[in-house]
Amino acid sequence: MKDTDRKMLDNNEQSIPEQYMRTGLVLGSDGLRRLQNSCVLFAGLGAVGSYALEALARAGVGAFRLIDFDVVQESNINRQLLATHASLGRRKTDVARERILAINPRAKIETRDELINAKTVASFFDGDWATPPDYVIDAIDSLGPKVALIAEALRRGVPLMSSMGAALRVDASLPSVGRLTDVSYCPLAAQIRKRLRRVGVNTDDVRCVYSPEPIRENLRAGNDRLARVEPAKELTPDQLDSPPGRPRNTLGSLPTIVGIFGLRIAHEVMLELSGFGKGNADDK
Repeated sequence: MKDTDRKMLDNNEQSIPEQYMRTGLVLGSDGLRRLQNSCVLFAGLGAVGSYALEALARAGVGAFRLIDFDVVQESNINRQLLATHASLGRRKTDVARERILAINPRAKIETRDELINAKTVASFFDGDWATPPDYVIDAIDSLGPKVALIAEALRRGVPLMSSMGAALRVDASLPSVGRLTDVSYCPLAAQIRKRLRRVGVNTDDVRCVYSPEPIRENLRAGNDRLARVEPAKELTPDQLDSPPGRPRNTLGSLPTIVGIFGLRIAHEVMLELSGFGKGNADDK
């Protein structure tokens, strides 16, 4: 640590662990403390979710609730931070837990290897998880579960940031943050808007990361499908909404674009949870 950095820390009159020193110098000791006292629920630990998870773990978020039914596939390696040849076939929640603890051994981590759908979504806000998280990150890639989670979080008044489609995009300068109402050139967003409006959700209230880049139809892979490893657990009849073991259309995606989506989500959540720019004492 440089002497100038130490002086800045002393001026904060707070003890900031060296691991978070550089973050604390920007967000302030109060902002860092807010992050350490925050709980973030992650729905989906794939391409976008894994990058958001990495950034918030490094920023100092103290508690995580992780939901993902799936296991690591070889096809995940090109774009998912948790996917390596060493993690193939393992639960994404288990790999994520190890990753977070390698960054912050003091982090509190709770996991659920379950599928989110209209019948199960309420259970992720009840029981042992009845105390609401401070933020929900929606990084689900299936339409039905995504709509169910967004509607439930808004109904309960829990802040949420959702990821729209990152596949088939190549312009790294375009990913933006805004209202779901205003998203264009995103078939996923259009379908989500329709379904949410049917259940009375105001799409102006849904914040999301999206790309306004028009999809290049020539990049679609047609009817090609990826073989998938079946998850360890069998699905029950009421979990058949977008089961994770089903074959899916192959959509091309770049590690850079999904990474930007995940980092943009993490950035917005980090600033909100820390109270940065909202008159906290360290900003005066």
